Amino acid sequence: MQWREAVAADPPLRHRGEEYWARPVPGFGDENARLILVGLAPGAHGSNRTGRMFTGDRSGEWLFRALFRAGFANRPNSVHRGDGLELRDAFITAACRCAPPDNKPTRDEMHNCAEYLHRELKLMPQLRVLLGLGKIGFDAAFDAARAIGLTDLKARPRFGHGAEYSLNDKLWLLGTYHPSQQNTFTGKLTETMLDDVFERAKELLENYGSGIE
Repeated sequence: MQWREAVAADPPLRHRGEEYWARPVPGFGDENARLILVGLAPGAHGSNRTGRMFTGDRSGEWLFRALFRAGFANRPNSVHRGDGLELRDAFITAACRCAPPDNKPTRDEMHNCAEYLHRELKLMPQLRVLLGLGKIGFDAAFDAARAIGLTDLKARPRFGHGAEYSLNDKLWLLGTYHPSQQNTFTGKLTETMLDDVFERAKELLENYGSGIE
């Protein structure tokens, strides 16, 4: 908490004069979504500044372009909370709700935020596909599904880009490398790779009917 507020009090020059959100960032999107994306945590000068997940930083630029190309968003970019972005059949959340130093949440932070993810999943009766953005998001998605009784699997599935697991007869878990600059600048994650994951999510939604209710 102190760190997210300290960042807001002394922003880089490119954001000087802007009012930072500097509070826990809620998930957002279609309340009847069948696809839920689970990321790591708010970015210090992205979501921590704008107050909306993946909004206002380079990771979000990549993610929303892919969502738009796949038909899950009405526009390819997201700049601020009031920019008109809408998600279609998709909802974005994260394992942690406050921006952590160096994008590395502690175990305590993960534990303290887990209940928020549990509540969100319980409120998504149409949920069909969980997509973990990076290993932490992937593991958090599985842990939440297991905690609220959506799967009988005991051991965490192995994370990897393009990983795919059936959690029950109506729910799937997918994995992708996180669209961080570390991955996109190095070519570890390309736009084609990300598009392929969303295409697979669409196939699962089309082929396996309605949600978990």
